[in-house]
Amino acid sequence: MEDFSINEMLEMQRKLQENYKGTWEPINAETGKNKLLWMIGEVGEVIDIVKKNGDHRAIEEAGLRNHLVEEMADVLMYYNDILLCYGITAEELKLAYTQKFEKNMTRWR
Repeated sequence: MEDFSINEMLEMQRKLQENYKGTWEPINAETGKNKLLWMIGEVGEVIDIVKKNGDHRAIEEAGLRNHLVEEMADVLMYYNDILLCYGITAEELKLAYTQKFEKNMTRWR
């Protein structure tokens, strides 16, 4: 399977948002905070799966693993909505991520 890029996810999220235009909150800076809160809720659902079932069961049992992966996908969908709300491009994210990575590579030496 090939990599799944941020640009691909952003494009899929744009299509999803267009499909539900008028039903869902619009994608703009004003709704970015709401999207962040929804994402945190989804992170909580991921945590609940692991907390209630344990690390190993969440990884090894097919049904739990599928639920875990589905909730992680929800987190990524809101994450991509947030990128769209604030107009953050994949290129900007890559630059910031790379800079942070390089900083962290020497941070605790």
